[in-house]
Amino acid sequence: MEAKAKARFVRVTPQKARRVVDLVRGKGAGEAVATLKFAPQAAGETVLKVVESAIANARQTAARDNERFDESALYVAEAFVDEGPTMKRFRPRAQGRAGRILKRTSHITVVVATREPAGAKATTKGGTR
Repeated sequence: MEAKAKARFVRVTPQKARRVVDLVRGKGAGEAVATLKFAPQAAGETVLKVVESAIANARQTAARDNERFDESALYVAEAFVDEGPTMKRFRPRAQGRAGRILKRTSHITVVVATREPAGAKATTKGGTR
């Protein structure tokens, strides 16, 4: 089972958000939440909300499909940050000039999934190698 959550137009630069997302990629869902709660970066709060939203989406998907839900089996399968639109602002500078200020935004996406059992292997199409 797989569930996704997105936060779009977040007012944090993509470079700073990627530092936080890199902390939780591949970790278990519970461990990711615990890590983000104590992350000192400002983007940690937003990424935490997205991870918790993805977990809640997985819970709702399981309830809708009448499947058993085990939060401890979830892990962060994918987590990435894309660049959103950049707001352009101007600040007065010396001698009548204007300095350009770029206020960057991010789109944060997190996908949580359940780990496949160790015995189940993915089969490839077209034979064995």
